[in-house]
Amino acid sequence: MKTFRPKLFDTFHDYSKKQFACDVTAGIIVAIIALPLSIALAIASGVSPEKGLYTAIIAGIVIALLGGSRVNISGPTAAFATIVAGIVAQHGIDGLAIATLMAGLMLILMGLLRLGTLIKYIPETITVGFTSGIAITIVIGQIKDFLGVTFAPGTNAIEAPEKIIAIAESITTMNPLALLTGVVALAILIVWPKISKKIPGSLIAVLVITVVVALTKLNVNTIGDLYQISSSLPRFTLPAFSMDKVVSLIPSAFTIAILAAIESLLSCVVSDKMISDTHNSNTELIAQGAGNICSALFGGIPATGAIARTAANVKNGGRSPISGIVHGVVLLLVLVVFMPYASFIPMPVIAAVLFMVAYNMSEWRHFVDICKKAPIYETLVLVLTLVLTVVFDLVVAISVGLAVHYAIVLIKKLIKKRKA
Repeated sequence: MKTFRPKLFDTFHDYSKKQFACDVTAGIIVAIIALPLSIALAIASGVSPEKGLYTAIIAGIVIALLGGSRVNISGPTAAFATIVAGIVAQHGIDGLAIATLMAGLMLILMGLLRLGTLIKYIPETITVGFTSGIAITIVIGQIKDFLGVTFAPGTNAIEAPEKIIAIAESITTMNPLALLTGVVALAILIVWPKISKKIPGSLIAVLVITVVVALTKLNVNTIGDLYQISSSLPRFTLPAFSMDKVVSLIPSAFTIAILAAIESLLSCVVSDKMISDTHNSNTELIAQGAGNICSALFGGIPATGAIARTAANVKNGGRSPISGIVHGVVLLLVLVVFMPYASFIPMPVIAAVLFMVAYNMSEWRHFVDICKKAPIYETLVLVLTLVLTVVFDLVVAISVGLAVHYAIVLIKKLIKKRKA
């Protein structure tokens, strides 16, 4: 298998008008799903809402053009939210752009060195552990907006434990109307899939609650109260580089690169089973690297393959990278025409959407299943990785998790050898 051969090259061998129509339809549906998620994930990442759309547009199109999967849909994902928020808080938007650029270069290098297959050596207990940990950190990060809590001036809560303390100290400022708004939005998100699976519940919740809050003039914070929203097209911007900043951001860039590699290749594996195809892992890594570089240069945030959006693409008939390109183009049109109206979206609705994202990505059933059936040492690695992800960060969680896992494997082999 060639190191770099985009799946787009193989698309037109037997491409038909019927398949093109299916790809266009799937691309439009995925764009509708991606719209509220991209805005919500940008806010969860500590950046302005349009940057989520920039990411889905730029990275989504670039990765579809160059990727090693026929159907993988890329854009901002929940896995990056807490990492990005931490980088922005400590190093600003320029720091995030530099970290994303470096992560993109690392991903390209990983692909050129044919490291795509090495991802399979990361144990399932670690991937499930840090995924569940990320889900918990997302929930913790959204409690403030869901409850309508106001932090005291000067509060600097970046890490999950700090946010819990800040929420506890500010709980008396809770806004009952915000809580009511969030609960109703959450109810819509839970019930709507039983009514229709074609139209995403997140879009319905956002539209219904936004209209109700605007008409009744409820005293609830909206996106426009907290952020300045731009509907301008993504513009090429170089961050202000300095050697000190580059060196200090290497760990963050490495985290983004590793997570992007794991998430995108997991998404490819899932989609391969759905369409009976085989992705090119090294091509996908190179494409992810190029997509992240372009995203950073045009005002976006880190991107990777999104499993839920990829699955929606397949289920709605997408079978080529054309659907991913259409998804980006549709979001570009939405950005230009409808983005100003996003300022009316209530913050508790965004929090509710992210609660559902966290729930869906948490894999709690799988987590419980491992705890019930796996050997005690695997459960230990699982729980340890989750706790370290919440309390510290992904680098610590994955590093320690891998070290403990392979140390236990080595000890077991030595014991078995001695008995023999």
